[in-house]
Parts: sequence; C-alpha cells; structure tokens
Amino acid sequence: MNDRKQHVIDKARDLFIEKGFQATSLQEILEYSGISKGTFYNYFSSKNELLIAIFKNTFQKIEKERQELITGKDPSDPEILVKQIEIQMRTNRENNLIPLYEEVFFSNDKELKKFLEIGQMKTLRWGYERFKDLFDESLHPYLLDATIMLKGMLQQNIRYYVMAHGTSANLLPVVRYSVNRIMKMVAEAGEAREQLISPEILEKWLPTSRTEDLELRKNLYCVISKLKKLDCKQTDYIEKLDFIKDELLKSKAPRKFLIDSVLSSLDYVGETELSGLKKLVENKFS
Repeated sequence: MNDRKQHVIDKARDLFIEKGFQATSLQEILEYSGISKGTFYNYFSSKNELLIAIFKNTFQKIEKERQELITGKDPSDPEILVKQIEIQMRTNRENNLIPLYEEVFFSNDKELKKFLEIGQMKTLRWGYERFKDLFDESLHPYLLDATIMLKGMLQQNIRYYVMAHGTSANLLPVVRYSVNRIMKMVAEAGEAREQLISPEILEKWLPTSRTEDLELRKNLYCVISKLKKLDCKQTDYIEKLDFIKDELLKSKAPRKFLIDSVLSSLDYVGETELSGLKKLVENKFS
C-alpha cells in the first residue's frame, strides 16, 4: 500500500472516531486528508470500502504481531496464547475502533455488518485452532464452547476491570485470568462430557472456501466499479462488465471461454485498464 493511500485511511479513521462513520461526509474526508475526489476513487470505490480498509489494516496488524509472537515458540504454552489475545484487545483500544464496530453492528448497512460478522467468525476459528494446541485431542470436542465462553468472559471482565482501574489499565492480567478460568472449565467439561456446540459447525459458519470466494467478490466489485467509471462510449460496455461479474460470482460452473470472449471484445478499453480484471479471471481458473 502506498503512503498516500495509507494517509487517507489514517485521516478517515480519525474523522470516523470523532464524528461517527455515518455522520462523516465524503467532502470532509477529502478536505481533511487533502486529496481530490478523483484521487479518492482511485483508492476506494465507496466510503464503505474505505471503512473496510481501516478494519482490514487493524486485522492485518493483529495477525502479523500474533505470528511474530509465536514464531520459534512452543504453541502449547498458554502464556503465548494469553499474549496473542492481549494483542487484539490492546490494538482495538489503541486505535479506538470499538465505537466504529458498535456503530456498524447497530446500523442497517448489510455490507459492513457482513464484513464484520465474517471477521468475528475468523477470530472464533483462530481461537478454536489455538486452543487445540493446548489440549489433548480427547478435549477438542469442547473447545468451540470454550472459545465462545472466553469471548464473552473477556468482554465483561475488561469492561468492569477498566471501570475499577481506569481506561489506561494493562489488559494482560484480565486476559490471563480469563484464559486460566476457561482452561479449568474445559477440563471439567471433558470429565462431564458436556458439549453445547460441536466444532463441526465452524465449517458451516465459515467454510474454508468461503474466504477465497469473499476475497474474489471484494476484488471483483472493486475492479469493475473502477472500469465502469471510465468514459467509454460503447453502448454495451456496462452490460459486458456485468456479464463477467455474474458469470464469475453467480454461475455454479463459470464458463471461462465465454468470459475470455467478452474480455477480448473489450479491447477498445485498453490493456492497462483491463489488466486487473484479467488477472482476477486467471486466478479464478488457475
């Protein structure tokens, strides 16, 4: 990501936190970040995509720090898990993103809500997989329950811990305490053989192929949105772009020969402009 695009993301995050996402206009973003509307649309197809970029920046930072923390370490060490979870809690707090998450969840914006819901499912899957590193295989059936309970426990424990110790309080003791309590509960569940939700449901909630489909959908909408903004005089130009999008996303068996034929008929657009779309098509069928 280039520095100027990152600058826009950082400035927009400040505005969204100060005024709220819905209350912040595109014009305010342009003025505060010092860019033109044309430059904005070179980077983002909409204000929604800009907010998603803010969230993705945070998710990627968390994942990078988590990976660095565990590299070369014993994954079965509970303290490593504690520190990995604390990274997420701390990063969200440092970036003041909790109010933005809450605004999205209480809004009627289906696109943004779906994005965050999928993010939550990814975090849930990550927690479940990390718990598997800590426990014997015989206890794995109870680990999705443990992951869900830990999520709720952390939310409430942090809320009241901050009330008691102030907003600048170190969250590591809260995470450590919560993880220790959950680990004991896993042992008790194993002894009682009590399971609420089977881990197999994770594949239904977030299929492993779903991540790839969502990435294709996001990138395809972005590329086609930019292509539609080109000043093209051909009357069937938009219809051809929509055909390619629908064939890739809605067809159970996308027909590459048809997509290639339509792409070839768009040669009046220019190779540079079409390169992103052609790359997505090739990646889909590779």
